Amino acid sequence: MLDSWAGVSFSVIMTPPSETRRGGTIVRTLPSLAQTIDVETPELVVFSYTIAGVGSRALAAVIDSLLCIAALILIALSLSALAPRESASTTPGVFDAWAAAIFVIAIFCLLWGYYVLFEGLADGQTPGKRLLRLRVVRDGGYSVTFGASAVRNLMRLVDIQPIPCYAVGIVSVLFTKSGKRLGDIVAGTIVVREALIKQLAPPTTTFAGEPPPATLDAALTEEEFSVLERFMERRGSLDADRRTALAAQLTERLTSALANVPDNARPGATDLSRLVRLYESERSARARGVAARQQRGAARERNVIVATRSPRWNAFAAKLADAQRRGLRSLGEDGIRDFVAEYRDLASDLARLRTAAQGRETPELFYLSRLLAGAHNLLYRGPSLSLADAVRLFAVDAPREVRRSWRPVLLAGALLFGPALIAYDAVVRQPEVAATFIPAGMLDRAEEGVRRAREGTGYIPDPQIFRPTMASQIIANNVQVTFGVFALGITAGIGSLLMLVLNGVSFGGVLGLYQSKGIVKLILAFVAPHGVLELTAVCIAGGAGFLLAAALLLPGRRTRKRALIENGRRAIRLVAAATVLLLVAGTLEGFVSPIPWWPLAAKFAVSGATLVALVLY
Repeated sequence: MLDSWAGVSFSVIMTPPSETRRGGTIVRTLPSLAQTIDVETPELVVFSYTIAGVGSRALAAVIDSLLCIAALILIALSLSALAPRESASTTPGVFDAWAAAIFVIAIFCLLWGYYVLFEGLADGQTPGKRLLRLRVVRDGGYSVTFGASAVRNLMRLVDIQPIPCYAVGIVSVLFTKSGKRLGDIVAGTIVVREALIKQLAPPTTTFAGEPPPATLDAALTEEEFSVLERFMERRGSLDADRRTALAAQLTERLTSALANVPDNARPGATDLSRLVRLYESERSARARGVAARQQRGAARERNVIVATRSPRWNAFAAKLADAQRRGLRSLGEDGIRDFVAEYRDLASDLARLRTAAQGRETPELFYLSRLLAGAHNLLYRGPSLSLADAVRLFAVDAPREVRRSWRPVLLAGALLFGPALIAYDAVVRQPEVAATFIPAGMLDRAEEGVRRAREGTGYIPDPQIFRPTMASQIIANNVQVTFGVFALGITAGIGSLLMLVLNGVSFGGVLGLYQSKGIVKLILAFVAPHGVLELTAVCIAGGAGFLLAAALLLPGRRTRKRALIENGRRAIRLVAAATVLLLVAGTLEGFVSPIPWWPLAAKFAVSGATLVALVLY
């Protein structure tokens, strides 16, 4: 629930801060180039995350891609090293087939599993993101779940278009308020930068012989002190003439304040030396808790809060860095209890400091906000995915979601089988139309099928030694097709609809082609063992895509953002069910379907068994 309270903060350099309210979400413009997003904690304290930019995310992706390539090279070298020496036996051929199958599966797992597993199991960080201090979190600042990681990364199939430019994803990041690509929008996640923060400087002590302040107010307003501070920070990089000119302008502007600083009236004092003395005096006063001139109400507490609490913030920062490096459990039971208590104290400090800052983004506010953001990620990290959770997902949650989502699944089935029946009937009635939409390779295979049916050699050649390779390629291809059907639901269902219709037309047209040549039994003998599971999986994936479409077109009383996130969680369970079915179907298609000497009745018996298993599942 808290994730719905998150707001987006925009930053434009050299512009004064402003604040607007949009539907309960505070959108703040800050005087910097960083986009930030506000998060309200269970302690009712708002802190900010810095949103990761396109450049840092792209660099992290490059690092991760290089790691994947290195892993593939290592796998290939390992398989090559394990290969037996050439001999007259068939052993090398068998090994080659299994090695190729392993390599195909490795490519698939790295392509689709690398990001899902690392972000889902490593608290939102791949090695590339970790190196650049980026993290994926859910809206609201909570750690990313395995399901959310799966949703955002399967949506890469759309974000990466046109391959490999990532143009869709980049445009989405640039034009969404919180820097989200489509995968982040559907999953309800954001990529944030965990910026390194320097400890606050300890309170400045008074200068020797400096009398205590005679008033409760400093000599400068916050705006005047900010201008003076920027000049002091940059004076070393300015040329002498420019530095002298700026010092003269500031001296003229701050004449009344300069007159109250001891030793500034002595003969021979330059404008720059007088400004340095004023700056040190003002910094010292603020470090002792003196309020800035013209501050009223709660704003007068800002310097007192910083002066009295910053040592404790720095101590907490050291403890947080240790916990981030070694894990929260490394603190021990008592240490965790103290950590939580200190976190709550700092949350209270941040609330007071925000009130005192009155909308200004101060260094102390930035520092404390980043401390709390880091601690929040540790304390509200979700439980790790266990084997029992994975089993429950595939054995209970996924089939339950299929039953719940029977309407979109049924719609997908109608869009697959309806065009298939039309194409089948058209080709059977007029075989010459097959050439208009069936690929030439499939037409040639049908011509060859007449001979193969006569000779009893099956639908396709069956070199048994390559069955493992064939099965792995089929599984990888079919699972990626279902991922595409799901992901294209973000196009308001148009992409999913087209994929279903085109696959249906292709399937029905090929069946009609074989029927027109009187050899339909040849292709049925091949399709029967795996067809029930494979076609059902495609329909389920289509249902997942239509859930995303429904969130966009028919959100009901929910916002489209909320509907996408909720339907995305449901859709990923459908994708999980489809993946299970395709793993079994691909295995059957690679090892059972090509067998030429099994009678058609035996193939249909396998089909019936898969149907029974599907119903039970």
